[in-house]
Amino acid sequence: MTTAESQTQAGDGDALRTRASRAYAQQSREAREQQWILQYLPLVRHVVSKVMAKLSYKRDIEDLISAGTLGLVKAARAFDASQDVAFKTYAYIRIRGAVLDELRGRTFAPAGIHAKARAVRDAYEQCTAELGRPPGDEELAGKLNVSMNELYGMFEDMRKQNFLSIHGLSDDEPQLFNPLMPADSEPSPHDKAEKKETIERLVEAIRELPERDRIVILLYYERDLTMKEAAEVLGVTESRVSQLHAGALFKLAMKLREAS
Repeated sequence: MTTAESQTQAGDGDALRTRASRAYAQQSREAREQQWILQYLPLVRHVVSKVMAKLSYKRDIEDLISAGTLGLVKAARAFDASQDVAFKTYAYIRIRGAVLDELRGRTFAPAGIHAKARAVRDAYEQCTAELGRPPGDEELAGKLNVSMNELYGMFEDMRKQNFLSIHGLSDDEPQLFNPLMPADSEPSPHDKAEKKETIERLVEAIRELPERDRIVILLYYERDLTMKEAAEVLGVTESRVSQLHAGALFKLAMKLREAS
């Protein structure tokens, strides 16, 4: 065998080993992707349930689960393990983004919600000025001349409006609940400083909430429980927790408005 032939064979052997190595790496990558997808499928339903709880909108939930699952698959394929981020965090963001994309273009906010929201805010501020403290739910309902159920319905409608505004699903002015939800992208230094200040104000506002409302907020955001799980902890119905959650968010918004 000539030297040239030996070199050719050696080159062919190197190319074969390279292709085999790439094929093995591809198979290993695909196996990891499948493992991630199977492991984090429950996260899809968890994200969807969190989103739906904020909207109080129960139709087409399977469409959102399908969109979230597709987001999980894309996350598994695009994830770069060399980056300083856990796959679960990355997947959560991609799943939530896919679910929100599915929601875009749909109309959820009830008619007249803007006028009702202004009426509730005005009544809250008037009560605060008259009482020298934030009003309780009964006092606020009395000021508005509505029943407690009607007041909680207003709170839940306002929660829908706030949720849509946060994620650009409506043309309303953004609210201040961004710190309660994971960010979709790396913020700028200015954004980080602004977020830190807002979080500090938010923490102080949470401390000032009535105990019942504070517990609901902590269970839902700090413990990351669903409405159903929080209801089981508190020993109340899921619909009652939804009402308390909506009311607590309204009170937080008012406290943040006062502090701004």
